[in-house]
Amino acid sequence: MAVAGWLESLRAAEKTALLQDGRRKVHYLFPDGKEMAEEYDEKTGELLVRKWRVKSALGALGQWQIEVGEPAVPGAGILGPELITESNANPIFVRKDTKMSFQWRIRNLPYPKDVYSVSVDQKERCVVVKTTNKKYYKKFSIPDLDRYQLPLEDSSLSFAHANCTLIISYHKPKEVLAAESELQKELKKVKTAHSSDGDCKTQ
Repeated sequence: MAVAGWLESLRAAEKTALLQDGRRKVHYLFPDGKEMAEEYDEKTGELLVRKWRVKSALGALGQWQIEVGEPAVPGAGILGPELITESNANPIFVRKDTKMSFQWRIRNLPYPKDVYSVSVDQKERCVVVKTTNKKYYKKFSIPDLDRYQLPLEDSSLSFAHANCTLIISYHKPKEVLAAESELQKELKKVKTAHSSDGDCKTQ
């Protein structure tokens, strides 16, 4: 029921689409004024970016909050210098999904794989990452599972470590895969504008 509910919300949203730089950019405007922007790889259909924006109590537009994808490119705005500084030493947390899994990358973590522990906290509905040397600790939710009201399963969680990057994967439940397939069918109905360098609502 919850899966169908979220799909209906997406169907009810006002949608515009733009094909630009090999990406299909889709902008959603929900009845409550909330906005969601997604970017898909034109060839593979893989989700590259998802971000949200909500209005303040006074009706002003807030900043885009990234759920999936890289932060703003350094130098492309006021966040540039901070991101450059951060990338030198501090761990950087980025979500980059694949077709079959939700996936997160935590860069600048130099410790060997056996130092990390990655588990599900059922009570708080989040994933917990920690190290035995107490050098790193992080909790994060999986918004997709919250929207679909699906449980978090330890058995769906796995992780790897390479090049100072911890890669955490959560295998998408069959309900999510089915819903994403339905959404792609829905998006094919949206008239798509073409542009090589034009502006777009999703930016």
